[in-house]
Amino acid sequence: MEETNDILSVLENYTLTDSEDVAKEIADNFRKRRVEKNLTRDQVAEMSGVAMSNIVRFEQKGLISLKNLIGLAKALGYSSEIKSIFAQPKYSTMEELTQIRRNQNKKKAHRK
Repeated sequence: MEETNDILSVLENYTLTDSEDVAKEIADNFRKRRVEKNLTRDQVAEMSGVAMSNIVRFEQKGLISLKNLIGLAKALGYSSEIKSIFAQPKYSTMEELTQIRRNQNKKKAHRK
């Protein structure tokens, strides 16, 4: 039974979640990091330039603009992490990798 639970916990990391779940998880992680640094929402608002109402909405519902998310990330010292979101190509098949390599220097995509 324990082995089954281990396998399930590993598989959880590979399941697709909807965008609302991802947003809420990011918001929950932000709140944890804020509290760990013993920062109030007011303090983070001042440091980031993000309105307190936007921070509250983000922590409660996971809703935030990209500009405000970047401000919060910078305020807590996560600039490099936010910059690296799309930094590396991702692929799941060799065909995809081949296509990525073939298109590396292109400036725009074309319809097939």
